[in-house]
Amino acid sequence: MTPHTAPGAARADAVACTGLTYAFGDHNAVDGLDLTVRQGEVFGLLGPNGAGKTTAIRCITTLLPVPAGMVRVFGHDTAGDRMAVRRLLGYVPQQLSADAGLTGRENVALFARVFDVTRAERAERVTQALAAVDLADAADRLAATYSGGMVRRLELAQALVSAPRLLILDEPTIGLDPIARTGVWEHIGAVREATGMTVLVTTHSMDEADQYCDRVALMHRGRIRALGTPAELRAGLGARRSAAGEAQDAPPTLEDVFRDVAGSGLDDEAGDFRDVRSTRRTARRVG
Repeated sequence: MTPHTAPGAARADAVACTGLTYAFGDHNAVDGLDLTVRQGEVFGLLGPNGAGKTTAIRCITTLLPVPAGMVRVFGHDTAGDRMAVRRLLGYVPQQLSADAGLTGRENVALFARVFDVTRAERAERVTQALAAVDLADAADRLAATYSGGMVRRLELAQALVSAPRLLILDEPTIGLDPIARTGVWEHIGAVREATGMTVLVTTHSMDEADQYCDRVALMHRGRIRALGTPAELRAGLGARRSAAGEAQDAPPTLEDVFRDVAGSGLDDEAGDFRDVRSTRRTARRVG
């Protein structure tokens, strides 16, 4: 699958957020967010529940409207060129989107129609997407018979059927066992290697972010608090601890960086009841 190309956008960043702000009532879920995702990288957006990650993702995917100039995707402003942006995206949300009453092939074909894949290309694109996530043999089984890992790979195929230049994954491995998580990431990596696709992912798994992301941003209270490669962030915390004279039994982990950035506010930024209930419901359905 070859990703789309956008005229005049070859040199643009995959995502550029400038002062992105989005409020729910009096609460700024995203508060002046400045963020750049480079073409071709795997970028991890990390943070506690309620940090604003999913809201930011929904702004980037045009699911939430923002003023002109705040978000650009491959040079296209999400405010004024919404459909062009959507044609460049593949999106796997936290909540399950596969229909248990349809076969794997039917699920992906439905998304091909939603993403306006031409009728002439549709069957081949569906077959390619299913093969890319190793579901060709199970394509004509009902999704209700799939394991949790297979369902998540099916949703990945749904997002890939339009050959997106930017794949956005919101907690893609939530509720999966370690083997299934590794399988999902292996398929993401294979498609990225074959197409040059950019990947933007939110995750609570520090191990996943450390292993698979080229760069990560730690988000807290609607803003980016730390940004760099996992190695840079770990080294930076180690250097700060050494400068402060703190004893270190082992080199810092990315989880240590996470706690250093957001630890003081984890209790009051844990998200509301609806966030927790939705996440638990998704985990149960995947498991």
